[in-house]
Amino acid sequence: MGELFRSEEMTLAQLFLQSEAAYCCVSELGELGMVQFRDLNPDVNVFQRKFVNEVRRCEEMDRKLRFVEKEIKKANIPMVDTGENPEVPFPRDMIDLEATFEKLENELKEINTNQEALKKNFLELTELKHILHRTQQFFDEVNPNLLEESSALMEGSEGGRGAPLRLGFVAGVISRERIPTFERMLWRVCRGNVFLRKAEIEDPLEDPTTGDQVHKSVFIIFFQGDQLKNRVKKICEGFRASLYPCPETPQERKEMLAGVNSRIEDLQMVLNQTEDHRQRVLQAASKTMRVWFIKVRKMKAIYHTLNLCNIDVTQKCLIAEVWCPVSDLDSIQFALRRGTERSGSTVPSILNRMQTKQTPPTFNKTNKFTSGFQNIVDAYGIGNYREINPAPYTIITFPFLFAVMFGDMGHGLLMTCVALYLVIRESRILAQKSDNEMFNMVFAGRYIILLMGIFSIYTGLIYNDCFSKSLNMFGSGWSVRPMFSTKGTLDRNAVLQLDPAVPGVFGGPYPLGIDPIWNVATNKLTFLNSFKMKMSVILGVTHMLFGVSLSLFNHLYFKKPLNIFLGFIPEIVFMSSLFGYLILLVFYKWTAYDANTSKDAPSLLIHFINMCLFNYNDPTTKPLYSGQMGIQVLLVLIALACVPCMLIVKTMVLRRQHLWKTHVVRALVGPCCPDLAGFLEFLLSSFVVIKPKLQFSGKHAGRRTDAKMTRSLQFNFGDVAVHQAIHTIEYCLGCISNTASYLRLWALSLAHAQLSEVLWSMVMHLGLSSRSGGGFFGLSIIFSAFAALTVAILLIMEGLSAFLHALRLHWVEFQNKFYSGQGFKFVPFSFESIMEGRFDE
Repeated sequence: MGELFRSEEMTLAQLFLQSEAAYCCVSELGELGMVQFRDLNPDVNVFQRKFVNEVRRCEEMDRKLRFVEKEIKKANIPMVDTGENPEVPFPRDMIDLEATFEKLENELKEINTNQEALKKNFLELTELKHILHRTQQFFDEVNPNLLEESSALMEGSEGGRGAPLRLGFVAGVISRERIPTFERMLWRVCRGNVFLRKAEIEDPLEDPTTGDQVHKSVFIIFFQGDQLKNRVKKICEGFRASLYPCPETPQERKEMLAGVNSRIEDLQMVLNQTEDHRQRVLQAASKTMRVWFIKVRKMKAIYHTLNLCNIDVTQKCLIAEVWCPVSDLDSIQFALRRGTERSGSTVPSILNRMQTKQTPPTFNKTNKFTSGFQNIVDAYGIGNYREINPAPYTIITFPFLFAVMFGDMGHGLLMTCVALYLVIRESRILAQKSDNEMFNMVFAGRYIILLMGIFSIYTGLIYNDCFSKSLNMFGSGWSVRPMFSTKGTLDRNAVLQLDPAVPGVFGGPYPLGIDPIWNVATNKLTFLNSFKMKMSVILGVTHMLFGVSLSLFNHLYFKKPLNIFLGFIPEIVFMSSLFGYLILLVFYKWTAYDANTSKDAPSLLIHFINMCLFNYNDPTTKPLYSGQMGIQVLLVLIALACVPCMLIVKTMVLRRQHLWKTHVVRALVGPCCPDLAGFLEFLLSSFVVIKPKLQFSGKHAGRRTDAKMTRSLQFNFGDVAVHQAIHTIEYCLGCISNTASYLRLWALSLAHAQLSEVLWSMVMHLGLSSRSGGGFFGLSIIFSAFAALTVAILLIMEGLSAFLHALRLHWVEFQNKFYSGQGFKFVPFSFESIMEGRFDE
């Protein structure tokens, strides 16, 4: 249970894997997902590693599978996902997989090639059919005398040379959108000596290459002479028009049309059979595509991991180094034994824990409930190794601070219902695997939303706010009868002022939350302003004090007593002396003044300002209690005394420790024996608070040169002083700015309540105020608009705003008191990412 509040204890382990068992052992470790392999060949080119050929073979198989997957998606065939987690194939099975994928790819490519050729032939025959049909209509419609006149005109335009020539013609098909440009080009190049007829093909034709539907038109061009014929053909070629042979006589055209129709019918039958065969092949492949992808990518991941290992000089053993949790060492050893048995090897694999000064990665175990809150923390920064983990505390504080800003029973109930739906149906939603990124993000935070909704119901109950209306659960604690006993007084006064000091008017504090009578009071906003502002300061200072207190556990765990006495204690005393005292004043004022003396209560803000300025001569400010001046002066002096403790004393102590250590080393040994001096320095650095970074040369600790020993004994006083000054100034000023930052709890809470009230009064109130017969239908429409605006504005927009502000309060105001977030994440070698479709290729 303690590991929940701190990252897992990690260790660096060395694995000795027999060559024949290495593949199966790494496979079992991938299924376990609890080890992070280190690259032991950082200087070796990726193309020069031992298993690079196997990786390439896996990549080639993956390429073929992606080709088949693309064809399946193009055919709109759903891929079957049974959720099966297949075992990793043995290396000897790679040949069979390659043969299967090669055969499938070649078969699909052959089918596609044949189908494309058939479709191209079908398109040409279809276009020829339309040409023959339309050409006959052209010849029937055109008057022969008109052709003779056109021939005469063409003859005259050529200078009247020779006898009249016979008109020739070409027929073809062109894209419909190119017709206007095509017609203008013919007119300009041929100088008007051609006669063009065109007609649209009603049904779109399929492009055999792209599969798109294309609209085309049939055309026929009459001309005279070979010169114009060549020009027309070049223009048609430039506009990508398809020209087809067309007989001159009607009988020949009729016979050709009959033959074309017969060929089209035969070709359509062949196309249908080809498409059926292609569908059968793709449907059979779709049933095993996911299993094939997982197998290939698991194999690729294993060989990629084996490339990170060192190979023994005997070529019989692979050496790997891994980071792994100490608590999972037994599971890792069991996985190694299982992999050795699966490979049939008789030599067991060895796991050897190593001692290292390298910083291990940070690993926090999570489940489906805590993972969302851990992601919130990790988004700020991965924690240092074994540093206090803010996630367990965030589970409570984050939804609570959100609810303080979002508090409304009605809105919280709606949010809770949405989150409950996602939680109850999470298994079915996970099985569907939606590709909607926005929905997946909301679904991943379903437990966060659930807690935010539950806490919002609680804070809404405290505020007595439900869709901007109060609930009269216990009756009001105020009464107007003792003050105004006659009915006429109430009728003549639209606004009444109730004095709580009059007996019988104020019945005492409300049992739970805020009295519902404040919902109709004209000074409601003034009352809630004071209440929520004080509440925000109390919650903020308490939250920050809790964050500073958590830093004590970090100092205790890492054995840094200097940080406790000259860091934690001055920090907690500084904040408690000023802002902790301010909270006590708030509670004192609430308890010390009643209805009769509340008018004489002084302003806490003026008192706090005068306290910091040592101003006690203001005659308008009365003291809250006797001896206030002496206590406040003492508290301010204590707070001021904490500043030099953090700023100067800690720096001087660090310098003194360094000088003492250097003096001891050089006095006992001197420069004559650097090896022994290095060993003593290492020994002394184990007992002082600040341990300098040891710089070893060679394989043995302490064997260093004089130059390295001198550098290790250096102490940069300026750097330490500047670092400590920055930390002190940041903390002292942050106590003020962070406290003011928590006032966003007050501001957003009031903004949400006022926006909800405005929406009710401007939308819903219109429907409820109607007294006509059609009021029910009007109310239905208005309620629909009210519900839509409530969801869009108050739930989504306001909810997102409150979420972001709560996020900022945790990252900046809370976590910076104890959490540095400068570590690096534990990324284990795991096959689970492949199953979730997040495998990094």
